[in-house]
Amino acid sequence: MSARKILVTSALPYANGSIHLGHLLEYIQTDIWVRFQKSRGHECHYVCADDAHGTAIMLRAEQEGITAEQLIQRVSDEHQADFAKFGVGFDNYHSTHSPENRAHSERIYLALRDAGHIATRDIEQMFDPVKGLFLADRFIKGTCPKCKTEDQYGDNCEACGAAYTPAELIDPVSAISGATPEMRTSTHYFFKLPNFADFLQEWTKSGRVQSQISNKLQEWFEAGLAEWDISRDAPYFGFEIPDAPGKYFYVWLDAPIGYLASFQNLCEKQGIDFDSYWKADSDAEVYHFIGKDIVYFHALFWPAMLEGAGMRTPTGVNCHGFVTVNGAKMSKSRGTFIKADTYAQFLNPEYLRYYFAAKLTSGVDDLDLNLDDFTARVNSDLVGKVVNIASRCAGFVKKFGDGKLSATCAEPELVERFIAAGEGIAADFEAREFARAMRKVMELADEANTYIADKAPWAMAKEDGREQEVLDVCSVGINLFRQLMVYLAPVIPELTDKARDFLNLESLDWASRESVLTDHAINKFKPLLTRVEPERIDKMLEASREVLVEEQKIKDGTAKAEAAAAPSPLDTDPIADEIDFDTFMKTDLRVAKIVKAEHVEKAAKLLKLTLDIGGETRTVFSGIKSAYAPEALEGRLTVMVANLAPRKMRFGVSEGMVLAAGDDEGIYLLEPHTGAKPGQRVT
Repeated sequence: MSARKILVTSALPYANGSIHLGHLLEYIQTDIWVRFQKSRGHECHYVCADDAHGTAIMLRAEQEGITAEQLIQRVSDEHQADFAKFGVGFDNYHSTHSPENRAHSERIYLALRDAGHIATRDIEQMFDPVKGLFLADRFIKGTCPKCKTEDQYGDNCEACGAAYTPAELIDPVSAISGATPEMRTSTHYFFKLPNFADFLQEWTKSGRVQSQISNKLQEWFEAGLAEWDISRDAPYFGFEIPDAPGKYFYVWLDAPIGYLASFQNLCEKQGIDFDSYWKADSDAEVYHFIGKDIVYFHALFWPAMLEGAGMRTPTGVNCHGFVTVNGAKMSKSRGTFIKADTYAQFLNPEYLRYYFAAKLTSGVDDLDLNLDDFTARVNSDLVGKVVNIASRCAGFVKKFGDGKLSATCAEPELVERFIAAGEGIAADFEAREFARAMRKVMELADEANTYIADKAPWAMAKEDGREQEVLDVCSVGINLFRQLMVYLAPVIPELTDKARDFLNLESLDWASRESVLTDHAINKFKPLLTRVEPERIDKMLEASREVLVEEQKIKDGTAKAEAAAAPSPLDTDPIADEIDFDTFMKTDLRVAKIVKAEHVEKAAKLLKLTLDIGGETRTVFSGIKSAYAPEALEGRLTVMVANLAPRKMRFGVSEGMVLAAGDDEGIYLLEPHTGAKPGQRVT
């Protein structure tokens, strides 16, 4: 397989707001595809940038009393921090407000102008006499001329759905100043999109976009392509059009050119040949990942601009649908309009990466984040199936192989079948059929768990003389786990890094799976991933609702006074109420040996432990299922509260409590010092 040269982009987030889960779908989808290509050994570059121009940026900066440059830098820092939390690995992240973007925008515009693809004509437009600027439709409000609903925007009515021009509004006002707008004339510049109608007809039917998108685009061709207004009047935050004082490129003109600018910036840093990717006869591949709402710009305007400027056009424009939460549009009032930062405060971002992958196809259908399904799928697949393999086998490898796998593979055909499955999974990744790839991976995980369960190394380990058999079985299990992690690496890179450390390997790239690990030392197993806790989801939703409340307080000026009196949400957990020494001494802490550990049917967190406390056996239900496989606990010592009153639970009576320490990273049972005996009192 020869290496390919691939450039990949995601749509540029606008520098006027926070990243939320709806945005993240696109960046996670793109990042998975890019990581897969890199794992296969291809030269693949992933670039992005903040979309930093436009009236909205200018007005917000003015409102905050800072420069537009200060605003876009602050938002860029926030965006990049959010992306990093979710493992989105850009090779370069830039800004459309950059020297590279100005140069490319001017070059493409001049090439289009000189080729006769730019027109000028006068248009009438609403003007705010107080602010001294022409108003886009969204900055004009008034009464709908059809249904008479007040406070509607200048292009359509949210109440009755009617479309109209700002001039048709009843009692229009500027949403910026409240002034009554005036109709004024201005000269605007237009890109002659109809010049490229034949080219675009062929281009959109050539497999560059999904069939659903191609069919949708035909509606625009049937209606007739219109010339595109690419200019805005001063004052405007953007790039001035060459030879046109007081005229600026419309934000959507230089936004896609930002892909070129960010890649140019990367090329200058790393010595990459820019033209080898963007010249008309380039053999490199260029892919854009976008939402279906901006396909008009990316599948009509953008390829036409590139064609007119004598440059290559994209190899593919991959569109995705929107994100819904629990079957409905994301809602601030329900707490389902979840910002990336809010999610990351409560839940592991790898959960979301896996869940999105498990539902993503190559189509453009919307993706529903059902939070109950999210919890069940992550806990079942990642924790219950994949991580469970390593958890089941690692302890026995340490015990019977001194941390080294068997010198030979006991099940070569089974391991080879896992290796061979990689080609089909790779084809699914390539085709962006991530859900199908994840199904295949989990089928392999089921097979691996069935193999281990059938062999039952924990049972063999209790019989003298079967130590090598146990080691052989668990060495096969570790090899199967390694194969699964290769296939999951593009999806859950942080977990993969932890697994790679445990496996003591340099790489888990796609080719690495072709070797079998024999006579290979592994490192001590540490819990790789904890289960999704439903309470954390509830807290995330509540925090998202709180964000809405705080935003309203900021608007009405009450936030600052309340903030001084409120505790920080980052404060550590408070210390519990004090007790005296005599009360503490009533607690009977005993060393306990875990004789048996079992799953509790229909319990998400609990394990049933049978404990020996020195001549007496107790049953305790403990919420440590997220960190331990039952068989890995048997024979270990821990500490329990022996004089706790029995507690009747739905699953039985719990006769005490085992001690554990925990945080967001995991749960760890307390263990007494070596040499302790069951039943000894802890003092």
